[in-house]
Amino acid sequence: MIKILGIPFDANSSFLRGPYLAPPRIRLMASEGSANNYTEEGVEILAGRDFQDLGDLLFASQDPQKAYEYIKTSVSKAIADGSKLLSLGGDHSIAYPVIEAHALKHGPLHVLQLDAHGDLYEDFEGNPYSHASPFVRLLEKGLLKSLTQVGIRTLTQHQREQAAKYKVSILEMKDFSMDFIHTLEGPLYISLDIDVLDPAFAPGISHYEPGGMSTRQLLDIIQTIKTPIIGADLVEYNPVRDHHDMTAMLAFKLMKEMIGKMKQ
Repeated sequence: MIKILGIPFDANSSFLRGPYLAPPRIRLMASEGSANNYTEEGVEILAGRDFQDLGDLLFASQDPQKAYEYIKTSVSKAIADGSKLLSLGGDHSIAYPVIEAHALKHGPLHVLQLDAHGDLYEDFEGNPYSHASPFVRLLEKGLLKSLTQVGIRTLTQHQREQAAKYKVSILEMKDFSMDFIHTLEGPLYISLDIDVLDPAFAPGISHYEPGGMSTRQLLDIIQTIKTPIIGADLVEYNPVRDHHDMTAMLAFKLMKEMIGKMKQ
């Protein structure tokens, strides 16, 4: 069984708020968007048949610690029966509790992070739960067998040092090649930050980082992966900055393609 869970939380965002609005906006494209429910492989993806929609989490508090615990507990319950889960953020901070819950279920994971940013800051702006720090939290707990980052184009010296410390494999966008796909191992978890794309393709994001990949390149990555995927998240879509639902439609398409890949 594949499940979808909306995690509308962005209190750990460092620049703009808005990703908390994303999950219902993405779902709305199934009925109000301009595309159908088929993947590019010709597989129809329907709620209730191909996936179970668990709805959105309701946050009683914006406290980072409480949110972390709530998300981890909720995800653990969702995957307790062996289901695969696609989490819709929210900012990228949700990846910390979501991936931790998966690692506690499946053991240490191989993670593919598609992102403009390394998210490896030790303690960004004094917030250990920041959306700029989730992968450091996971690595320091020994929850990842490997972390492969693709599309990165904002590395600071601190993040390079962090990557070396934790043996993170980074494919910067300036060096992009599809060859990395053949090195991926399982069990594989995919963490997809929409700002991995160039802002020209995804205007509905908080952090504009020119020089990113195209939609076609991202779809090719998803479709070419051969390793079984045990879970994924789709984060950092910001409806506040979107234009004519352009990024909402993109997120909906990515959701379909990810579900289609997780079904294989």
